[in-house]
Amino acid sequence: MGRPVVQWQMLSSNPDQMAAFYGALFGWSVDQNNPMGYRQIDTGSGRGIGGGIWPAPPGAKSFVQLFVEVEDMAATVESAVKLGGKVLFPPQSLPGGEEMAVLQDPDGMSFGVVKPA
Repeated sequence: MGRPVVQWQMLSSNPDQMAAFYGALFGWSVDQNNPMGYRQIDTGSGRGIGGGIWPAPPGAKSFVQLFVEVEDMAATVESAVKLGGKVLFPPQSLPGGEEMAVLQDPDGMSFGVVKPA
């Protein structure tokens, strides 16, 4: 199956401003009509991977996260920790049935893992 990058996410202290900026700059449409109010981005292209915009943690600078699809959430999180990573947000179920966790690599960069519904 591989482990593809399936989504990107911009985190910002002002997600509405970020959505307006990138929407105007690139012609992206932003849709928040979902249970979590997540700002989903439609780039208008059939190429590339989808993404969205979410509020950054308090005091954090804006940053981008990649989300990698995994088959076994528990095994992936356990392996990341054994390899020197950290768990920032433990595995949780999302409203659509997906499972998600946010981890940190040994260099301090955060990334997400997601298991499809």
